[in-house]
Amino acid sequence: MVNCFGFQAGGAGSGTGPGGLPLNYGLFAQTGNDVTITNTTAESSIIDRGVGTLTVPGDGFQVGDSFQGTMMGIFSSLNNTRIRFRVKSDTVVLADSGDQVLPSTNNSIFLLTLNFTIRRVGQPGDAEIVTYGTFYDIKQSNSQQQGFSFYSLENTHFDTTISNTLDVTVEWVTASPSNSIHPDIFVLNKTF
Repeated sequence: MVNCFGFQAGGAGSGTGPGGLPLNYGLFAQTGNDVTITNTTAESSIIDRGVGTLTVPGDGFQVGDSFQGTMMGIFSSLNNTRIRFRVKSDTVVLADSGDQVLPSTNNSIFLLTLNFTIRRVGQPGDAEIVTYGTFYDIKQSNSQQQGFSFYSLENTHFDTTISNTLDVTVEWVTASPSNSIHPDIFVLNKTF
């Protein structure tokens, strides 16, 4: 069975479940370890190189297609600094966390989860995608957890008739060597 990304099912974790439905399968796994966003206010991609694909060809989405992206890594921040995540398909912003205030952290572990579902397909104004994101961090010094969530329903600019490439960006509001984020893992799975 070939999925909408052009992968042949049959690898680890693939196959069929009840009623012959395909099981969840991976689309992309980050293998690079080179991206660190620090001491800048420029919006920057936080996804490094990897295997698989982050691109869906034109007319490759179907209503109900659902995906989960999971990113983990290390970050540090000044007290009361602000960070902003954007989830994009090329230049179209699918979700925007807005500026989020962070406490002082040093080499904390973070987890960013992203969930997407295609609600309608078509050209801009017809196509619709809903996106949820959650950012957690866990301080290594005391295991304290904190975080924030964000959501968006994009039905204005999203276009499923053309090729779409996923990107996740981060932007620090204040440039400082103490504001740093480094992803070690990013995995994108098709969940439905």
